[in-house]
Amino acid sequence: MTAQTDASPARPMPRPGVLAIEAYVPGKSGAPGAHKVHKLSSNETPLGPSPKALAALQAAAGKLALYPDGNATELRSAIAARYGLDPARIVCGAGSDELLSNLAYAYLAPGDEGIFTEHGFLVYRIAILAAGGMPVVVPERDLTADVDAILAAVTPRTRIVYIANPNNPTGTYLSFEEVRRLHAGLPGNVLLVLDGAYAEYVRANDYSAGLELVLDSDNVVMTRTFSKIHGLATLRIGWMVAPPEVADAVNRIRGPFNVSGIGIAAGAAAIADEAHVAAAIAHNEDWLRRMSERVSDLGLRVTPSVANFLLVHFPNEPGRNAADADAFLTARGIIVRRVAAYGLPNALRVTVGAEEANEAFLDALTAFVEGARG
Repeated sequence: MTAQTDASPARPMPRPGVLAIEAYVPGKSGAPGAHKVHKLSSNETPLGPSPKALAALQAAAGKLALYPDGNATELRSAIAARYGLDPARIVCGAGSDELLSNLAYAYLAPGDEGIFTEHGFLVYRIAILAAGGMPVVVPERDLTADVDAILAAVTPRTRIVYIANPNNPTGTYLSFEEVRRLHAGLPGNVLLVLDGAYAEYVRANDYSAGLELVLDSDNVVMTRTFSKIHGLATLRIGWMVAPPEVADAVNRIRGPFNVSGIGIAAGAAAIADEAHVAAAIAHNEDWLRRMSERVSDLGLRVTPSVANFLLVHFPNEPGRNAADADAFLTARGIIVRRVAAYGLPNALRVTVGAEEANEAFLDALTAFVEGARG
């Protein structure tokens, strides 16, 4: 037996960097004391999952004692059929979060740098640090990723660049021309990760989620999720399309059964139900416009959004700021998302919900603003 020396720690210690990670904190889910709660904090679809996905889930429930297909063959085939892709280039995961992390584990060595923008998804920082990398945070312009600033931040140690397009929590986006310009400026050994969690909602003519760029490049990956427009958040299903070598690397480190059997079945049915997706798009397009206009009419600034949420800005004044508004809304059963952790202390992110929830939010916000004006 080897005796413990005075220099040895008294208990197991995480490797350097792990304790520098700030754990991801989800938005609130409840409002104690409220008669009825409208949750508009997690960008969930108000239409729920496709009925076809529910039927597939129920049919798969009889196989709970069996391990799922470790290759998620049915799901990858359904995704490939929907988008005209080679299934071999698709990797599925426990939400796109797992894939974002696995890409960092696969391509970052200790001390390598990973780039993301200042109001980008918090999981990027966590993934980079967990892999032993160094996070490099790049300023945005008008709450939008700045291609020139990103390229200026690239060094010989840069190995990965994460871009949420559209971005959460701002709702802004880069045009496909700008994404192409970003890619053209990156060294060939830097992996560009395009996070398209909200891609289905975008109606802008100059937008593309990036499939074409992935198929034409050796260093571009696009990730997507079933948690938003497909309404399967509780099943935790994500997918990515990548160059064959990148897909191979991620497949070597992902868990062997990382997607559940019911998730595979439900996801395959959901992605084939284009009518359900179209209904969700139409509902979101209508209410995104209506909510943006009515919030703006109250004198509050709204960042133009192409996703399924709004970023609402409040004055930095006691009684009128975002924290006060959040407390006022919560007391009335309206749950929205504080985004101070994203560097936006005086803003709230509000999901486009069902009609009743949207109207309840707008009524409560109107009461707050009018009350704050005195």
